[in-house]
Amino acid sequence: MPFTAKPEVLSPRLKRGGRAFDDENLDLLSHVLDDFIRIPGTSIRFGLDGIVGLIPGVGDLIGGIASCIIIVAAWVRGVSYVTVTRMVANVAIEVLVGSIPVLGDMFDIAWRANRRNYALLIGSVDEPRKHTLQSWLFLGMVCLVLAGLVILPLLLLTWVFDGLFHALFGTSSHGLFRTL
Repeated sequence: MPFTAKPEVLSPRLKRGGRAFDDENLDLLSHVLDDFIRIPGTSIRFGLDGIVGLIPGVGDLIGGIASCIIIVAAWVRGVSYVTVTRMVANVAIEVLVGSIPVLGDMFDIAWRANRRNYALLIGSVDEPRKHTLQSWLFLGMVCLVLAGLVILPLLLLTWVFDGLFHALFGTSSHGLFRTL
C-alpha cells in the first residue's frame, strides 16, 4: 500500500529580510566564507573563515559569528528546529575544533560548515522530512560522541585511583573505584 502523506510545509517565521536571505545571497556568503580562494595546482579551497581563523584567540569566534547569518536565515525561512540545531552544531564543531592551533585551521578549511549549512537550508526547504530525519541521526551521533568524551575520562580516572589506592594501601579499594 503506497504511503500518501503530504510533507509538512513550514511557513516563514518572519516576513522581513527581503532579499538579504535569498538563496543567491546565502550561496554567495557561504562561498565567500568557505571556498572562494583556490591554492593553484591543487583542489584545496578556502575562504575568509579559514583566513580569519588564523588570528589567535578571536579568529574562529569571528568566523563563527559570520556563520550565524545562514542559521538565522534558515530560522527565518521556516526550517525545522532540529535542522537549525544541526546547523548550530556544525558551526560549534567548526569553532571549537578550529580553535586548536594549526590542526584546527586545517580542520576548519576541510569541514566547511557554511557550505554544509547552506546545503541543509536548501535541502530542508525542498525535502523537509528527509533532512529532519538526517538531522536527528546527526545530532544523535554528536550526543554519543559527547557522552563518550565524558565517560571515557571518568573510567580512566576510576582505574587510576583504584591503582593508586592499591599501591598506597596494599589492598583493594573494596569496590569504591571498581570498574566493570
